[in-house]
Amino acid sequence: MHLPLAISLNFLTDTGFWTGVLILAGVYALVALGLQLNMGFTGIVNFGAAGFMAVGAYSMAILTLKTGLSFWASLPISMLITIGFGFLLGLPSLRLRADYLAIVTIAASEVVRLVAQNARDLTGGNQGLFCEGAKCFDDQWRDVSDKIVGWLQDLGWSNPDQLVPLLLVVWLTVIVVTLGLVFAQRTPWGRVLRAVREDEDAARALGKNAFSYKLQSLSISAAIGAIAGWFLALDLATLHPLDYEPIVTFYAYAILVLGGLANYWGVLAGAVIFWVIVEGTRFLELGISEVRLAAIRFAIAGLILILIMVFRPQGLFGKRDEMVLGE
Repeated sequence: MHLPLAISLNFLTDTGFWTGVLILAGVYALVALGLQLNMGFTGIVNFGAAGFMAVGAYSMAILTLKTGLSFWASLPISMLITIGFGFLLGLPSLRLRADYLAIVTIAASEVVRLVAQNARDLTGGNQGLFCEGAKCFDDQWRDVSDKIVGWLQDLGWSNPDQLVPLLLVVWLTVIVVTLGLVFAQRTPWGRVLRAVREDEDAARALGKNAFSYKLQSLSISAAIGAIAGWFLALDLATLHPLDYEPIVTFYAYAILVLGGLANYWGVLAGAVIFWVIVEGTRFLELGISEVRLAAIRFAIAGLILILIMVFRPQGLFGKRDEMVLGE
């Protein structure tokens, strides 16, 4: 008799599984860090994270594949494009109430995805963007990846997985971004964000331009989303509109809820826990179709989130006194 639980535990020794899961966790940790800055520290209900990722990833790929710009030069330019998109999105929308702001940001995200789906000559449409002959947006990344593999082999790692370099770079970026956000939060700028979150009218009464601070918060979140978009594109080695559906933003919010509001380090732990649960349940053998198994997997993840919200609404690493959301 085969026990589903015993079979499911086989993934614990599968290095390929852990590499893939940790890359996904790192990518979504970056997305959730941007949302933590927005919602956890500024009180902005931003549902447009997937749109930021799409703008960053498509800008990088189009600049590399269509204009001949080098991969490394395309990264800062695509980040600036994404920041500009976030800035333009925030100018009319950040004056709205939280619920209307959520609607506008998710709508903007869908506009980006639909443009990518229909601008076939530029984005490849539903076919996506792949390598064109010998030219690919991740060719130059592969050169760096090969060097990292060589260093790992020199250190005694005989046969590292080809995705290990991406894993190391993703998590190094996650740590650097987290440290930067933690430091920024302890500055006067960060304290103003908290004031805006807790009482925007009081912050304005003290002479602070609340709208400007909210716009800065959204723009920084856009920049972080662009980085996450690059890494997702490098992980998949292609770009497709379906990779940036609204569910991407909701995954990041699930991680935010799991880790806890107003806790950047909790986001990192929440991302790993979330993706281990979601991907680990692939190994369940229940004798049912893959479609039904997928539904059960996400039902399990959803049930865990519901239980956390019931018994610990502040998340695993959050604090109740941080559960304040500006109107």
